[in-house]
Amino acid sequence: MNGRKIAESAIEDHTYRIFPNDLNSLGTVFGGLVMSVIDRLALVVAERHSGHTCVTASVDAVNFLAPAGRGDNLIFRVAINRSWTTSMEIGARVIAEEDKTGVKKHIVSAYLTFVALDQHKVPVKVPPVLPETPAEKRRFKEAEMRRSARIRSKKEIEKSRNEENQS
Repeated sequence: MNGRKIAESAIEDHTYRIFPNDLNSLGTVFGGLVMSVIDRLALVVAERHSGHTCVTASVDAVNFLAPAGRGDNLIFRVAINRSWTTSMEIGARVIAEEDKTGVKKHIVSAYLTFVALDQHKVPVKVPPVLPETPAEKRRFKEAEMRRSARIRSKKEIEKSRNEENQS
């Protein structure tokens, strides 16, 4: 299976304007709205890369770094970081752009795992990722670290539950 370049599936500049109905009780953008947009865009990236229907398998992290408010534009940048046999890590970065000043700030980073499925809803192999730039190579390496941490954590939880059940 031939590998694919990250740029082939990436979303570079999806923009969402924040309106009053997008705000929480503190007057900042509702986090669930941002998470929903990230999940939808990450799905597009996963399906572009794999050529298959994909489903969200996990959300590794959603880090809210700063607030955004009424009238700000949210700029979403979403790209595949790495693929394994049937799964892919998709990274998202959200920038808030102040409407009047144009000042930009990084407000959210997120990592999601998707699995590609065939027409019978069975996991199917996905193409490898071909990182090119230094930033892509760094994200590629870090994705493996996050995956290893997830696997270790899962094993530790299973061990703890088995010990609990034996007591």
